[in-house]
Amino acid sequence: MRSLATLVVLAVCLYGCGGSKSLQSASTSDVPDWFNSPPQDADHLYAVNTATSQDIQLATDKATTGARAEIGRQVEVKMSALQKRFDEEVGIEKDAQLLQQFSSASKSVVSTTLTGSRIKKQTQSKDGNIWRSYVLVEYPIGSANQALIDAIRKNDQLYTRFRASETFKELNEEVQKYEQSKEPQTK
Repeated sequence: MRSLATLVVLAVCLYGCGGSKSLQSASTSDVPDWFNSPPQDADHLYAVNTATSQDIQLATDKATTGARAEIGRQVEVKMSALQKRFDEEVGIEKDAQLLQQFSSASKSVVSTTLTGSRIKKQTQSKDGNIWRSYVLVEYPIGSANQALIDAIRKNDQLYTRFRASETFKELNEEVQKYEQSKEPQTK
């Protein structure tokens, strides 16, 4: 079982090292300044992303989705992670060798509604038949707060409905008990 877990972790780590995310690398002259230094604002959350495609709109859609996912992570993230470290020293004195191994795997899941998010800036560049789109997505914090309040209200309403149905059920049971107690007892 232990070796199976080690193989799974190793496979995940090797898979993560297996290649580049983008089809090509952009030249630094094409990268907009706002991409490397997104704005900071107390009233908004910002995220940047870039993506490539042979279709300009698809490149922009992919970059926008990635930026919105990043904002979602800023708002709400559920993480699971596995880390494993192994240290072993073999040999004696001068001949001793320290062997170390470290493995790490993580997964983040985001599930939130981003009402009010929008593309604030975007830039596209083309290299051959590949389009690269850079986007800056903005999300007003007031919208995040309102979404939280709406979720709390929705939960309160559901809980109230549940309690009302439970109370009705209890009341109905009491009425049935009372009705049964009034019926003449037959022997």
